Amino acid sequence: MTVEKLSKKVPKRHDEGCGIVRQRDMDTMNVVANADDSFMSDDSVLTPTTDKGDKDLSLGASEGMQLNRSPVIPMSGKPEQMSARKHHIGANTATQAKNPTHQNEIRMQAVSRLFNSLDIAGQGQVSQKEFLQVMDRAGFNKRNPIMKPTVARLKTMKPMLSMEDFMEAINTEHFHMIQKALTADVCIPDWDHFSDIFRGIYEEIKEAPHTGKNAAYIPQLAKVDPDLFAVSCCTIDGQMFNLGDSSFPFCAQSVSKPITYCMSLEENGEAVTHQHVGREASGRNFNDLSLNQNGLPHNPMINSGAIMCASLIGENMNDADKFDYVLNTWKELSGGRPCGFSNPVYLSERSTADRNFALAYMMREANAFKPGVDIQNTLELYFQLCSIEADSEQMAIMAATLANGGMCPLTNKQIFSANSVRCCLSLMVSCGMYDFSGEWAYKIGLPAKSGVSGAVMIVVPRVCGLCVFSPPLDKLGNSAKGIMVANAFIEKFNFHPFDAIVGASIDGQKEDPTRSKFEKTKNYGMQLLFAAAEGDIKEISHMLAIGVDINFVDYDKRGALHLAVEEGHTLAVQFLLSHGANKSLKDRWDETPTDAALKSNNLAMRELFQA
Repeated sequence: MTVEKLSKKVPKRHDEGCGIVRQRDMDTMNVVANADDSFMSDDSVLTPTTDKGDKDLSLGASEGMQLNRSPVIPMSGKPEQMSARKHHIGANTATQAKNPTHQNEIRMQAVSRLFNSLDIAGQGQVSQKEFLQVMDRAGFNKRNPIMKPTVARLKTMKPMLSMEDFMEAINTEHFHMIQKALTADVCIPDWDHFSDIFRGIYEEIKEAPHTGKNAAYIPQLAKVDPDLFAVSCCTIDGQMFNLGDSSFPFCAQSVSKPITYCMSLEENGEAVTHQHVGREASGRNFNDLSLNQNGLPHNPMINSGAIMCASLIGENMNDADKFDYVLNTWKELSGGRPCGFSNPVYLSERSTADRNFALAYMMREANAFKPGVDIQNTLELYFQLCSIEADSEQMAIMAATLANGGMCPLTNKQIFSANSVRCCLSLMVSCGMYDFSGEWAYKIGLPAKSGVSGAVMIVVPRVCGLCVFSPPLDKLGNSAKGIMVANAFIEKFNFHPFDAIVGASIDGQKEDPTRSKFEKTKNYGMQLLFAAAEGDIKEISHMLAIGVDINFVDYDKRGALHLAVEEGHTLAVQFLLSHGANKSLKDRWDETPTDAALKSNNLAMRELFQA
């Protein structure tokens, strides 16, 4: 068995920009390389493949290994047979994909594998109900925007789907995400487990007594039901769940400030933007009448800084077009869902805005604004931005867009540049939670922004976005239950930036939901097998030092000694034997390392086993 075969078993991750590219994307379905947008377009003519041999093809990251609850058909046969099958699938599919004559065949192979993985009985039919259940368990329920086109098509079809029906149902712009869900190649593989934990957190905090009060300085906010409570999550792969009052629209208030800041960066660049606004935590109240030593607002996450950023967007637009431009950006950030606007909150906020007017005039006196800025119009826009309405689901999608480097996970559209997002997330960590920002960075460590409406938007870079909504605020102006959810979240999962340093996930204190069950339980064992196949004695010794069983076997019951022998690594074989590797260990074909050694042409290898 070669390293190449082994590499299909252990998913690897490579950072690329602000997204995550998994090795599984290449190992399982090279078919979508260079074809994400055009994959199975409406004008494509695809003929179903009826080759029963395709039913042996694996969907997942490894041959014969079920990840979580995804239906995976194991590959069978000896290594040489699997090698041939791999070649049949298309070891050179990336090259072939460049040739239009091969694209249709490659695409059909992918659809065929997905269909066969769901056709457990081998009857040439797939149950609609079971297909939707599998997608639901992967984080894509019927309400998920990624699933809506498919669900709409399924309503016109019979309960049992033929190959042709299945192809038509998933032939949408979101095919690639459906493929990733069925192959357990999504950001959080065990979605059921992850969402169950969150559901438990939600239910526990929901029953907790109120520890805060609604914001009263804006009269309309004081009228909101204090019992409202919602938690939403969206991953960078589009997996979603919503708990509680997730469809209730609330005013963004200060949660709008990161978006305003990003828009300023996009229009003006980092250098120009920060000629007018600082990037240090103020150590003062969010609406404090103070500027930094340069006569600028301290950062974009406080009122003065947000007013300044509002003055920097849409400079060449009239007031109406400027607000439409902002609303359209919000719509794109939330995956195409339009946001609302609360005129009562806007009027209420404007009528109680003496301090914000004072901040604006103080900045004008300090020459902080660009020349020619209209103070009145800028403040009007700022009040409008604070009065934009969204629900927790939309906010979670926006947070996921930031987590994904500015690309919306539902549309794959780049809304903000990765650099703008980096700048924004940096300031959200240090300045996003009012006077609680330092404590937040210490305890939670994640980019976040709160608003006096009771919303908290949290970003887990390259993983997911969260939104918690609960109107009662603590004494520092943050949602009391929002802080409770964040604390419970970071206690359970290893998402604090420095958890890796203290080994929080390794020693079992916290979970890493981005790793599959297989990775969690057998990762080190697979590292040992990799090292043996490569003859890397140093790495083998590392694995033994941390307690990995030297006779750990893969799904074919093949151990490190099997692989080292077959790859001809004599020194590695000698090392393994001297450390107790079982030379009589039988694989699923009843072959031992001794059998393999005696068949080889390596005299030194044979002598090791004969001795």
